[in-house]
Amino acid sequence: MSDRLCHPERSEGSRPAAGGTNPRRDLATAFARGKAFIPFVTAGDPDLETTEALVRAMAEAGADLIELGVPFSDPIAEGPVIEAADARALAGGATVDQLFDLVARLRADLDLPLVFMTYYNPIFAYGQDRFLDRAAEAGLDGLIVPDLPFEEKGDLLDACHARGLQLVSLIAPTSAERITAIAAEAEGFLYVVSSLGVTGVRTSLGEHVAEMVAQVRHVSDIPCAVGFGIATPDQARAMADVADGVIVGSAIVRLVAEHGRAAVPVVRQYVAQMKAAIRP
Repeated sequence: MSDRLCHPERSEGSRPAAGGTNPRRDLATAFARGKAFIPFVTAGDPDLETTEALVRAMAEAGADLIELGVPFSDPIAEGPVIEAADARALAGGATVDQLFDLVARLRADLDLPLVFMTYYNPIFAYGQDRFLDRAAEAGLDGLIVPDLPFEEKGDLLDACHARGLQLVSLIAPTSAERITAIAAEAEGFLYVVSSLGVTGVRTSLGEHVAEMVAQVRHVSDIPCAVGFGIATPDQARAMADVADGVIVGSAIVRLVAEHGRAAVPVVRQYVAQMKAAIRP
């Protein structure tokens, strides 16, 4: 089987790396210094060397946790900006093994939490146990799998735990009465989807965020980070007022699309600006 990506009680600090060689970082530590800023980039867009430089630049600019998007040919939750970035990364030859090697290189001098944002298909195609073994060995701290239903996460969750990895849960305005059940079992942090639809920059954000976070607080003190649509400092500040952190993806991926290999200083400046906006 090819490794090409072309088809379909919280602890504090580091945890032992079951099945791996690197210590795991509890994703909740990203929120230990206040409101967390969590940027996302599509790994391999425009190339892996630029992705590595972007991650280091975002860490220097104040990112508290970084999401690396695993490029996939059918990203159903993504809007046109990230979908196009996935296509560019795949066309450039990005592979799962190269992404794990990238994480291992970053781990040589970066200690902030790193997670993969991936659909389940690349995990399945690579082989779940093999994928998670490589993730742990490389120094990844967790996974976000947006197309994995809450009711069907058990097998992957157990396999992650066996390797010291955390599996991040998501809630959305459509989650309704399931929010408390999801929150009660969530680990690391809870990804709060701000509005309906796919990812992408929006001029206005969902008014349900505060209500969703309030529902979570009835059952858990897990950090809540809001994503989908946030692009400006004002939007980031507004979301940080009602949640514990802010996730920004499409706005950063758009900068990479516009500037290509020259995007590193532009993204560094953007991340610093957004981090400054959510500081108390």
